[in-house]
Amino acid sequence: MTMQLDPHTDIASISGTVKILRNTFNSRITRPLAWRRTQLQNMINMLENNEAELLEALKVDLGKPMAEGFITDLAFVTGEIKLMLKNLTKWNSTEKVPTPLVAMPAKSVLIPEPLGVVCIIAPWNYPVQLLLVPAAGAIAAGNTVIMKPSEVSPTVSGVLARLVPQYLDTTAVALIEGGVPETTELLAQKFDHIFYTGNGKIGRVVMAAAAVNLTPVTLELGGKSPVIIDKSANIEVAARRVAWGKWLNAGQTCVAPDYVLVDSSVEAKFVNALRTSITDFYGANPHTSDSYGRIVSPRHFDRLVSLMTGGTPIIGGESAAADRYVAPTVLGNVNLNAPIMQEEIFGPLLPIISVKDTNEAIEFITSRDHPLALYIFAENSSVVNEVLERTTAGGVTVNGTLLHLTSPHLPFGGIGESGMGGYHGKSGVRIFQHMKPVLKRGTKIDPKITYPPYTARKLKLFRKVL
Repeated sequence: MTMQLDPHTDIASISGTVKILRNTFNSRITRPLAWRRTQLQNMINMLENNEAELLEALKVDLGKPMAEGFITDLAFVTGEIKLMLKNLTKWNSTEKVPTPLVAMPAKSVLIPEPLGVVCIIAPWNYPVQLLLVPAAGAIAAGNTVIMKPSEVSPTVSGVLARLVPQYLDTTAVALIEGGVPETTELLAQKFDHIFYTGNGKIGRVVMAAAAVNLTPVTLELGGKSPVIIDKSANIEVAARRVAWGKWLNAGQTCVAPDYVLVDSSVEAKFVNALRTSITDFYGANPHTSDSYGRIVSPRHFDRLVSLMTGGTPIIGGESAAADRYVAPTVLGNVNLNAPIMQEEIFGPLLPIISVKDTNEAIEFITSRDHPLALYIFAENSSVVNEVLERTTAGGVTVNGTLLHLTSPHLPFGGIGESGMGGYHGKSGVRIFQHMKPVLKRGTKIDPKITYPPYTARKLKLFRKVL
């Protein structure tokens, strides 16, 4: 498979596509659960029937190992969709809620309604998962959907552009390809929800565009997700789990450990354990490993090589522009004012910062923007509780990395600079629904005490019951 260099959709067709989706939604075709169930099952069929082609596309764009691509981009999606199918009726059913005394006699319910036409804009790092999981949630909620994969992963974009119309209802689900011009035109349309995954700079553009129509947004952004290594941590296990979380997808993961704050008393031991883990995972020369990915583009490769100057490589440091390889790299002597500590790394570079204790680590983290993820390694439960109490992050894994986002029962999302809104599991459907509040009153009983004129006797009664 060769890389498709310039996937794009005719800009002039975008407004018409959105109009078709709007007409379909207004026709109520997407309301029956049977229609939603069919679309979700077809999405699973699309992934399973074309697994080899999708895995090859991930390899072309990202050098992604087959096992890694299957786990993180395909199996993750099918797992989420199967959970939606299992709970489709339940998550779309009317919910009874209590009714206050003042409204009696009455019954109160929440009715889940689809929002309308939803726009999903996905990034390039997990180009199948981060496009299809929110799209599946929107479909499960009864919406029509327009999807925009990233042009930075053009091979995957091209494959999905061909497959989506083959498997999904083309009057209700559309996919457009392209870069800035196409996305700009897309954002000029009126949507009922925009779901964007990417960086904060573009997140602001999306939010500004959405504000024109008062369109609600979900922003899944990034940031610098820290790791705290307490002196009580199991160092060998911590190093292994940090190494896995950091160098999965060559570090191109929004919740990858961005930097490590390690207690000075265990720093040397931790770095040595990281070195061992890298060798265990990728061999003596990761460049030749079939389990290690590549940087997505020459531009991102150059950016990472430049960032590396913010510290001294104590493990790795090698790079090769020809195949966009950057070695698993651990940096010491890190300049805290250098770009590598001011912007999200999004690559296989891991700065190590020595701290005197966990309190100093907490103060370091809280002096910066809220991260998308935070990781604390400690056997001392008091230390863990203190970190949880004093820090704020989109999500946390204790004694591990990344895995909080794998649970469909834990909404995944950021806070502040790292985003707004959470999804996965039920939350991934609910975010595309309006829970319409309805209070139903009967007419056989109509207490006159609630009506004027308001007497002293009525006021006395109100004080007792309200």
